[in-house]
Amino acid sequence: MATHHQPWLIPGAALQMQWEIKWYKYVEDSMPMHFSMRYNKANKTAREIFTEKHEELVKNGSAWLNTTSSSCSVVAALIATVAFATSATVPGGINEGNGTPTLERKPAFNVFSISSLIALCFSVNSLVMFLAILTSRHQERDFGRNLPNKMLFGLSSLFISIAAMLVSFCAGHFFLLKDELKYAAFPIYAVTCLPVAFFAVMQFPLYLDLMWATFRKVPKCSSTAVS
Repeated sequence: MATHHQPWLIPGAALQMQWEIKWYKYVEDSMPMHFSMRYNKANKTAREIFTEKHEELVKNGSAWLNTTSSSCSVVAALIATVAFATSATVPGGINEGNGTPTLERKPAFNVFSISSLIALCFSVNSLVMFLAILTSRHQERDFGRNLPNKMLFGLSSLFISIAAMLVSFCAGHFFLLKDELKYAAFPIYAVTCLPVAFFAVMQFPLYLDLMWATFRKVPKCSSTAVS
């Protein structure tokens, strides 16, 4: 009878390492303080054994985080570039007399201004978080809270910036249409959002796993046996 151990039913080496650290701290806090300082027959403490057994998982988790952060940082940089250009642009120009925007009284102008600013702020925040992950030392203790929280905040900011950029595009394009065509453009706007919606649906399981692993205090361990 051979036993195959599957520590946590969650994808991604980084998230598995996070759960391993949570379980280790849970067991450590459940025991008297002096127990963790004792040595076994090989003259190793529990912490040293944990670090030795999880070296490969730490390496795989670091590679997974770097790959994910690199891909997302490219998207965040593109959104930040577009959002900066749109936030610095005034649709319709400015009145030469008083210096106010000519379309400031239209509802779409306020939507455009607010959404472009939101897209810029959250895309920059997302880019900073992903760069922080890439430049991190990726030590064992960083997988407990530091790196997962940065990844969660970076993905959240990225999703918000993508949605805000689409709203800004639709609001800015709304000024170019004639009155009889404005409502007919809504289906086109919906089709424009489909690629982003598809991207969000594809990334949503990872986002849920990340939230579950981050906010769950004590994960449930499971193992399977195969003959």
